[in-house]
Amino acid sequence: MPHITLPPNLPGIAGPLAFKPALGEKFNAFTEELMRGPSPLTQGERELIASYVSAGNECYFCTNSHAAAARHALPDDGSTFAAVCTNVETAPVSELLRALLVIADKVRTSGKDVTAEDVARARAAGADDEALHDTVLIAAAFCMANRYVEGLDTVAPHDDAMYDQAGKRLANEGYLRVLKP
Repeated sequence: MPHITLPPNLPGIAGPLAFKPALGEKFNAFTEELMRGPSPLTQGERELIASYVSAGNECYFCTNSHAAAARHALPDDGSTFAAVCTNVETAPVSELLRALLVIADKVRTSGKDVTAEDVARARAAGADDEALHDTVLIAAAFCMANRYVEGLDTVAPHDDAMYDQAGKRLANEGYLRVLKP
């Protein structure tokens, strides 16, 4: 049961964004640019980073929404996300993405945990300044989103089909869709 009265039938972050539509619109525009705008990282890679951070933060709604978006954007059957969550060092991803996921996970706990060695590893795997920037910002933004969702105790249905549909929408249509109850 959410801690505040949110618009009905809008699970996860959709409810709080609809609660304050002007902020919701700006948040969605920011997220659209971050997750789908120009970047050396593919949309699928960015969604994988977002879902990995959300899983580390134990945010059920965001984890499942963005894991589904990653599945649709990569495309993948979900095994990549599962492997990354099991052991990022052995997951079937590029060395570049592996190094960026390590950085994202460190940002999740504290930005100060990111070391010069982490950055050097990512650079050796091909990361440029923009890839590092985008990774850190995705991790930080999704920490905020996870805390927004969890701090208000929003509704997080346990419905795989709903998350698959949401992920497909995010992958194909993006984040600018108007939120309506």
